[in-house]
Amino acid sequence: MMLSEVTPVPDAALPLEAFKAHLRLGTGFGEEELQDSVLIGFLRAALAAIENRTGKALLQRDFLWQLSHWPRPDVAQVPIAPIAALTALAQVSATGALSVLAVSDFWLENDSQSPRLHPRGSCLPDPEAGGRVEITLSAGFAASWDGVPADLAQAVLMLAAHFYEYRNDTGLHGGCMPFGVASLIERYRPLRLTMRTGS
Repeated sequence: MMLSEVTPVPDAALPLEAFKAHLRLGTGFGEEELQDSVLIGFLRAALAAIENRTGKALLQRDFLWQLSHWPRPDVAQVPIAPIAALTALAQVSATGALSVLAVSDFWLENDSQSPRLHPRGSCLPDPEAGGRVEITLSAGFAASWDGVPADLAQAVLMLAAHFYEYRNDTGLHGGCMPFGVASLIERYRPLRLTMRTGS
């Protein structure tokens, strides 16, 4: 299984001015744009880290989901949420031949934590040996930053500021996530249920 971006987040969609205000960077000196590319890099890193931790796309864009087999024949858990639209499906043979599938033959159970893809028939189309299924979908909370949930938007700014402040510290490793950021994103993280045995 592989999930990849089809349309990356454009620079203009990132909250650059809000990030500058969060960092309390000075203005009016004629050089405030010199750091823009660096700040955008930290915003992208923070956005990617939070999306990876939560399994949620903050800004709406297109993704390509590729599978060589289905874990179950009747339903498949989509690896990103929330889903805005299912836009295309196709089967690709081992030789690369493409066979387009009708989107209307499937439906999405758009759960906030783990959306699921269902066939309208009895089972999902089984890719041939060496082939794959390709699913294009649009996912994300909002098309613009103003529509991103406030706690997630704040978490991105806080984590980007953390990356900025410690940009020269090579001792930070292992997916370091400040406590405040971790608290803000906790309710968006996938639920993991475990069974206890014995006493």
